[in-house]
Amino acid sequence: MAGDNLSRVKDYIRSMPALPTTVAKVLEVCNNPKTSPVDLDRVISLDPVLMGRVLKLINSAYYGLGNQITSLVRAIIMLGINTVKNLALSTAILDRFGGKGEFRALNMEGFWRHSLCVGVTAKLIARRRGVDPKTLEEYFAAGLLHDIGKIPLNNALADAYVRTMGLADMERVSLRLAEKRVVDLDHGESGAMVAEAWKLDGPIADSIRWHHDLGAYEGPNRQAVLTVAVANYFANREEIGFSGDRYPEKLPGEVWEELDFPKALLEELEQPVNQEIEKAKIFLKMGGV
Repeated sequence: MAGDNLSRVKDYIRSMPALPTTVAKVLEVCNNPKTSPVDLDRVISLDPVLMGRVLKLINSAYYGLGNQITSLVRAIIMLGINTVKNLALSTAILDRFGGKGEFRALNMEGFWRHSLCVGVTAKLIARRRGVDPKTLEEYFAAGLLHDIGKIPLNNALADAYVRTMGLADMERVSLRLAEKRVVDLDHGESGAMVAEAWKLDGPIADSIRWHHDLGAYEGPNRQAVLTVAVANYFANREEIGFSGDRYPEKLPGEVWEELDFPKALLEELEQPVNQEIEKAKIFLKMGGV
């Protein structure tokens, strides 16, 4: 049965629509350290939908720049190449996974609100920790997409995933533990398969795979993975949205020390997080959610 579940999840992931060619090209171009805003402009300009999304985002309350930006090159210069890459990637993935047909056991609105909360919380924590401003959107994207592995489990194994959520509630255990017991595959593992299929890497891919398995992670993006784990803990504790995880595992105490972010500081995040969620809802709208 376990092998059958794995095969069904793999088949589902293989059947997923590929990311748009333009987005794949954006990722390729942005991975070149010599890339300039003009190089990125040439790629994005070939895709009117993506170009429209970037301009709509930069002119939204999420960035709050005030003046209307109509030039794509200027938008790229103002946002930064890394930010535009993550905007393109996030909206493309939301476009692929946002439809109601993808959701069986999980509630779509609750799932995406939770995901949005983790994204904005991760970004706020990163900002308060003084990380490089150029990487802030990477924290947001990593948080937004951290639970993407739940969708293949939820859709390919719908009946089993209903049982999984029921077991987690009945026995008051974490959803991840219930996933391993019922389907022998957790959402970090299935998320890693999605990341591989779409050639995602860096903090986003590592956060998807390891946000519940911090002790086993030894890669270069540890700060981002820990930040997403803390943001996920906050979203579940405050019950912002619904991830299916009513009884999440506690974070190890050393996480707070390693991040140099005292747990007590979470109390100060509630109001700014809710404000940022409202601004960031534009991501869901553009992704067809």
